[in-house]
Amino acid sequence: MRRAMRMFPLMLTLALGGCALPGYYGQAMNGELSLLTARVPIRRLLASPETPATLKARLQLAAEIRRYASAQLGLPRNGSYTSYVALDRPYVSWDVFATKPFSLQPLTWCFLVAGCVPYRGYFRQAAAQAFAAKLRAQGDDVYVGGVPAFSTLGWFDDPLVSSMLSWGDTMLANFIFHELAHQELYLQGDADFNESFAVTVADVGVHRWLAATGRESQLPAYEAGQRHGYMIVLLVDTARGKLTELYASGSPKAVMAARKRQIFVQLRQSYAVLRPQLGNDTGYDSFFNGPLNNASLLTVTTYTRWVPAFRALLAENGGNLPLFYGAVKCLMRLPTAQRDAALQKLMVKSAADSGG
Repeated sequence: MRRAMRMFPLMLTLALGGCALPGYYGQAMNGELSLLTARVPIRRLLASPETPATLKARLQLAAEIRRYASAQLGLPRNGSYTSYVALDRPYVSWDVFATKPFSLQPLTWCFLVAGCVPYRGYFRQAAAQAFAAKLRAQGDDVYVGGVPAFSTLGWFDDPLVSSMLSWGDTMLANFIFHELAHQELYLQGDADFNESFAVTVADVGVHRWLAATGRESQLPAYEAGQRHGYMIVLLVDTARGKLTELYASGSPKAVMAARKRQIFVQLRQSYAVLRPQLGNDTGYDSFFNGPLNNASLLTVTTYTRWVPAFRALLAENGGNLPLFYGAVKCLMRLPTAQRDAALQKLMVKSAADSGG
């Protein structure tokens, strides 16, 4: 599943101040510095005769998308995604998700700027796998996934990276809108809220961008992909429901382990039944063919939990994004329990409006 990376810019501040940070913080600091120092302005690449035509076309499109984001979606107008970095790897980073074996609650790691988040990001796959191995050794469910996009939440002018360009036009727009949405609003320590908000803004942004730029012909394929994603969410939600009931049952661990394995077998079987309805969309095959466990399900639910609520809130504000952002800021000021209750009411409203 696609995810976006948000590392921890305070580490860079410490580095620039001359402080040395070992271990995890050190790799994060060095990884961010390597990206920020490798940035090349897109306008320079577009003007250079040495830039390959295929790359130039992708960068031109990215520049167009970036301008649209600020001019029409009300997203931050800054230097982010106006520069480019060619990576030496397929992803900018790898995220490690983990849970206890009989729990769907993610393990979290807390940082000064980002707050507590349900993953740890590494700039090198080997480092992510090494950390994952330690967690597995203590009995945790673990999932490691590649991350194509990069953001420091607006602390620095983040570059466009080559892993973002390897996707189609609509996904490139989605990446840029998603990451800029995090720069617009970010609630420290609430990943479900942040990701659902950014997913909503990105989806609305792609629809409006396609319509505004005469790319309506790309809309059916994009919407088909969105429908496929919704089908996958329903499959995962069904499995999560079964697992939640199982883990709350108080059954002996051996019984829970056997039933857990059965639930994940059923999830794979359900995907195999659904698969023909997805047509040529094979993007989910690697996920379902890979290791399925509690942690892998987090990569779906963290990004979708409150999306219907945010869509309902946008509708309440007449589709006006600045008004919507203001309403979201009001939610952010509520205590966690009240905020979740308000979002749950919006979820009920969304279901009623859709007839679900």
